[in-house]
Amino acid sequence: MILISHRGNINGENKLRENHPEYIDEAIYSGYDVEIDVWVVNDNIFLGHDKPLYDINLDWLEDRKSKLWIHCKNINSLIFFKTNQYEFNYFWHETDTITLTSHNHIWVYPGKQPIKNSISVLPELHDDNTSLCIGICSDVIEKYNKKI
Repeated sequence: MILISHRGNINGENKLRENHPEYIDEAIYSGYDVEIDVWVVNDNIFLGHDKPLYDINLDWLEDRKSKLWIHCKNINSLIFFKTNQYEFNYFWHETDTITLTSHNHIWVYPGKQPIKNSISVLPELHDDNTSLCIGICSDVIEKYNKKI
């Protein structure tokens, strides 16, 4: 089972720290993959959910790329990753039932499970059935870690 921290959260939402580079590193150090929100503005890369907050660079992403699930938050970020053919695992979605990541993982919107061989996003919100999933992305990923 792939266990993915949602924005760095492990044991519940922490709106003040979500997507902060140090918070992301803490989740990775704890053994989790991490879904991050990425913006590209004027060729600069930022982390942040609702807006670009934390300036990062390509080296920061490269150093962690095997652990990152990159949610492109604006069109420029999607074009940036697609145009430059980086080996990152990235995707775009809003309220779509499913989307396919650049590494061909089925990323499923909360409340839409079960879908075989998919990544269940925030299953705790709707008590989703994750029995067919290959991964879970959650704000309380530590809870799911204890179940496997």
